[in-house]
Amino acid sequence: MNNLQSFSATYSEAREKFLSAARVAGVVNHRYENQTKGPKGEPLSTDVGWLGPDDASKVVVVISGTHGIEGYCGSGFQVDWLASVGPSGLPAGTAALFVHAINPYGFAWTRRVTDEGNDLNRNYVDHSKPYPVNEGYLEIANLLVPADLSKPSIEAADAALLAYRKKVGDIGFLRAISAGQYSHPDGMFYGGGGPSWSNRTLHAIVDKLLKGRSDVAVIDFHSGLGPYGYGEPITHYDIDTPGSRRVRAFWGESVTESKRGQTASQALDGLGHYGLNRVLQEPATRLTMCTLEFGTFDGENGQKAFRADHWLHKYGDPLGKEAEPVRAAMRRQFYPESDDWKEAVLFRGHQVVRQAIAGVQRGAL
Repeated sequence: MNNLQSFSATYSEAREKFLSAARVAGVVNHRYENQTKGPKGEPLSTDVGWLGPDDASKVVVVISGTHGIEGYCGSGFQVDWLASVGPSGLPAGTAALFVHAINPYGFAWTRRVTDEGNDLNRNYVDHSKPYPVNEGYLEIANLLVPADLSKPSIEAADAALLAYRKKVGDIGFLRAISAGQYSHPDGMFYGGGGPSWSNRTLHAIVDKLLKGRSDVAVIDFHSGLGPYGYGEPITHYDIDTPGSRRVRAFWGESVTESKRGQTASQALDGLGHYGLNRVLQEPATRLTMCTLEFGTFDGENGQKAFRADHWLHKYGDPLGKEAEPVRAAMRRQFYPESDDWKEAVLFRGHQVVRQAIAGVQRGAL
C-alpha cells in the first residue's frame, strides 16, 4: 500500500481499510456496534484489533477517533502500521491493540462530539460525584453558540467575547471555553450526563483485553491543536510520579506535561488519561499514556468551525444544504487533506509508537 493511501475520505472507507489491513496482518477483530447511524444511514461501530500473543504481558495501544472527525488522522496511521510494520514490529511477549473509531458517530458525522453530544475527553469523570462547575463557561455559553449566525449577531457575540477575554485574560478565556463544562448538553466541550457509549465501550475493551497486563502504553491520536503538521505527545501525570518519569523515558524531551504547564491543552478533568489510569493502576499494571496531537490551523478558525457545528445540530438541519459548508470547515480544520500533513502524521506516528514498544520492554524504572 502506498503510504498516503492508508488515509480515507469517509468513515465507512476508513473502516473498510482498517479491517482489510487487519485481516492481512493476522489481527483478531472485535466489533462494538453503536446504536446510531451515519448521515447516509450507514451502520457505525468501534472496531478493535489485537495482534500478538493472547498472554502478552506488554501491550501498546493505539486509539483513533476520540474526537470523531479527528479519527481520519489516527485511522490513517493505524492502517499504515498494520500494512507496513505488522507482526514483525513486535518483540516477543508484546502485543498491539488497535481501537479504531472509538467515537464512530463523530467520525461519520464530521463532528468532535459523541452521539450524546459529549466531548469524550471531558466525559471520563466520576459520574457518581457532583460535576465540576465552569463559571466562565456559564458566563459566555450563549455567545459561543448563538441562535443566529447572521453577520450582525456574530459580530455582537464576538464583541462581547472579546470584552470577556480582556477581563479574564487569554488563559482564563481559553479555560472557560475548553476546560470542560457540565451544564449545557448542546454546548461546547460538554462532558456530563453519565458515561457515554464510547466511554463505556472503551472500559469494556480494557476489561476484556488489558486487565492483568504488566505494562501498557496508550497513544491516543488527535488533531487540531498546535503548529501545522507537528505531532506533540501530551500527558497529564502528576510531576515526578512513576508515570511522569516513564513518559520522559519513553518519549524524551518532546513530551509535554500539562501539570508542568508545558502544553496549550486546557482540559482539567474527564480526560481518557484519567479514566484509564483509574482502572489500570500500579502495581498490577504500569500504564504509560500520551495524547499525540497533530497541529493543523489556528485556533480562531477552529473555534468558528466548532461554533457553526454546534449551531447546526442545535438550531439547523444536519442533513440540509446548510450543513455542507459547516462540515467542510470542520473537515479542513481537523483533517488537512494535503500530502505533507499526512506524511507528517505517518512519520511522527511511527516514531512515537516505536518508542512506546521499546518503552514497555523496560518494565519498572
